Amino acid sequence: MKRNVGSYDAAVRFIAGCGLIVTVNHGYGWWGLIGLAPILSAATGFCPVYWLFHLDTTGCDKVNHHG
Repeated sequence: MKRNVGSYDAAVRFIAGCGLIVTVNHGYGWWGLIGLAPILSAATGFCPVYWLFHLDTTGCDKVNHHG
């Protein structure tokens, strides 16, 4: 598996996933467990949906300073 989730993307996924999981404790049912998917993709750095559509956000991590 080639990494296709950048660090900023992974941070947003992790926070969103945690937010979804918290909804389980607030009476919204088990649908909040879908938050495990973005947390897992953030932890592995791979997103199957990105792979399917040939997307890659790792380029945002590369810093290129000129001068």
